[in-house]
Amino acid sequence: MPESYSLVLSTAGTAQEADRLAEMLVSRKLAACVQIVNIASVYTWEGEMHKEPEYLLLIKTAAGRYAEVESAIVQHHSYEIPEIVQVPIESGLPAYLAWIAANTK
Repeated sequence: MPESYSLVLSTAGTAQEADRLAEMLVSRKLAACVQIVNIASVYTWEGEMHKEPEYLLLIKTAAGRYAEVESAIVQHHSYEIPEIVQVPIESGLPAYLAWIAANTK
């Protein structure tokens, strides 16, 4: 059975935290690549509406590493309930998917 891949989405409140999480995931080979995008988030937390700058992490990984990615983010994140969402990659350039596989073993 061919390996499957995932894009995991998470956010951080500061650029420093986003960088720290990204470097931790890549150095542990839990992710082949993490892209960091500056965004604005509007959300409700504890009954109040918030609009805050955040940093979106686009984490490319092997689907089989998801549980480890989730655990690492939860352990090292400053948020009480961090966003961690797994999105399956249904298809992609075979050479790119092979690169993800090689960098998440």
